[in-house]
Amino acid sequence: MFIGEYEHSVDAKGRLIMPAKLREEIGETFIVTKGLDGCLFAYSKKEWTAFEEKLGALPLSSKNARDFTRFFLSGAIECEIDKQGRFLISSNLREFAELEKDVVIIGVNTRIEIWNKEKWKNYNSDENVNVDEIAENMTMLGI
Repeated sequence: MFIGEYEHSVDAKGRLIMPAKLREEIGETFIVTKGLDGCLFAYSKKEWTAFEEKLGALPLSSKNARDFTRFFLSGAIECEIDKQGRFLISSNLREFAELEKDVVIIGVNTRIEIWNKEKWKNYNSDENVNVDEIAENMTMLGI
């Protein structure tokens, strides 16, 4: 399970350090793709395979299912961690998530999210996150 919040910088070549605490679980090669809310999602190979299977089971006759599948699969790339713990993020994914310099990497259970630092601050601000309201809504989901 991925947890925690880490701040790093994208270098001039588009490389980013994978935090050591996340590196072992994600594996030497993993998948990065466009995520929701303007960030990137990173999955271990095992989690990506499970996700792909769920996408493959969606009905082809559903436009929403086709759009959802295209969104995640079209931008997906396989990444490999180098000896310095870095991996390369493609320019189209950096552009999508507006990753220019400072980023925040967060562990979110079965995936890692990679955020532009300012976007993360805004998303995670008191104005956007009402924990009491979220907690109330979670009771409807059985949590």
